[in-house]
Amino acid sequence: MAQSYVKAADLPQVIPVFPLSGVLLLPRGQLPLNIFEPRYLNMVDDAMAGDRLIGMVQPSGGASSLPRLSPIGCAGRITSFAETSDGRYLITLTGCARFRIASELPAQTPYRQVRAQFAPYEADLIAPPSGEGQLDRESLLEALKAYLTTRGLDIDWESAETAPPEALVNSLAMALPFDPPEKQALLEAADLDERALVLTALMRIDAAGDNEDGPVIQ
Repeated sequence: MAQSYVKAADLPQVIPVFPLSGVLLLPRGQLPLNIFEPRYLNMVDDAMAGDRLIGMVQPSGGASSLPRLSPIGCAGRITSFAETSDGRYLITLTGCARFRIASELPAQTPYRQVRAQFAPYEADLIAPPSGEGQLDRESLLEALKAYLTTRGLDIDWESAETAPPEALVNSLAMALPFDPPEKQALLEAADLDERALVLTALMRIDAAGDNEDGPVIQ
């Protein structure tokens, strides 16, 4: 990214948010988005003219036109932008840091804006050095294999076996089709090790779902 954020104070206090159910952005993850609603086209225009930051937040009930927002989201910077012939924007957000919503601002724009607290997640701005995180890769991949077999899916296993811990855990957390509350649990995990444990547990529970005797808890 051209813009580098070193500490929470480097990030803006007010950011636009894009409530999107079942979609997860994590620090240093890359999220492609197809933008077509007028209010979000406007949001991207404004973001591109400013610091290029957009907060991804899960809706948490309420009216579909104005859903409640989950308290924790993740801000991403627009690192790729293209416009289609029919007026859509194809963008990629690269995750910067998670944030807690302190308050929502009165609507002055077609899209929603919040006052974001990045300080609790300042550690997200530091890319973990090689080898950080005690990832139990064997257990994770075993759970992943069972999960994919249940769903009739497959992946590039060579990449999964060699990817750095953060890249592996976060890419799976973002890409696998978990339900919105499960995506939120992955987002709110305290650190990479906890996220890996949550991810492994979710995959095991899903894979055991077709077992009529239910999962065995030891």
